[in-house]
Amino acid sequence: MKSDKINMKIIAFLWTAIFLSTMVATPVSSQESPKADHLALGSYNIRNARGMDERLDYDRIAQVISRMRVDAIALQELDSATHRSEGLYVLGELAKRTGLRATFAPAIEFDGGKYGIGILSQETPISVQRIPLPGEEEKRTLLVTEFKRYVLACVHFSLTEKDRLASIPLILDALDGYAKPVFLAGDWNDTPHSPFLQEIEKRFILLSDTTSPTYPAPAPTETLDYIALLKKTTGTAPRVKADVIEAREESDHRPVRVEWSPK
Repeated sequence: MKSDKINMKIIAFLWTAIFLSTMVATPVSSQESPKADHLALGSYNIRNARGMDERLDYDRIAQVISRMRVDAIALQELDSATHRSEGLYVLGELAKRTGLRATFAPAIEFDGGKYGIGILSQETPISVQRIPLPGEEEKRTLLVTEFKRYVLACVHFSLTEKDRLASIPLILDALDGYAKPVFLAGDWNDTPHSPFLQEIEKRFILLSDTTSPTYPAPAPTETLDYIALLKKTTGTAPRVKADVIEAREESDHRPVRVEWSPK
């Protein structure tokens, strides 16, 4: 009788183990898997990580970027090995803190180093272009990064409208020929409904929320930061969720973020 009881306990244990292993092997999820063509993109003028309190803080800028959970983000106002940044490569510092990959495009020589724009991305780009753009008060540049599913271009346009308008054909030429969605993001130094934005909208769909101001960060009154999609690279009206991220003191701009799917 004793051996029968032991055998029954062994059998019960084995059936319990089989049941539990089945439950582990077939998990139940309440969320749908992300679509392969879904993208989350951002843009942020970080003021070289110097906040409204004039404190240089890479950690808090990195925390804002990490909180945004993007596939890629266009960044403006970046030092590389300048005296102001104490010889540090600012985009590299942010890459280390966020776990993202850094692609830098210098626009000018500055303070013993370089100053420009960059992109942080989950993937390593499969191709990169750096194209000079006009700028009377300061030379500008366009950074184009191509990934498997999309292209993201970063720009910090000139303060001068003439330079901004003259940049459009150069940008269109650089973005021509891609057989995948092409996005243009950055600090455009202009407001919605301006002549420059009207020209941009002839070729691009504005995805970011133009009704929510982004500058100055503590109490925004102007929309200067945008993410747009090149019309010729999408066949249907895209689905978009757009946000201006709450970040009051980390920089003088607030970042923008969009979630995009073509259908």
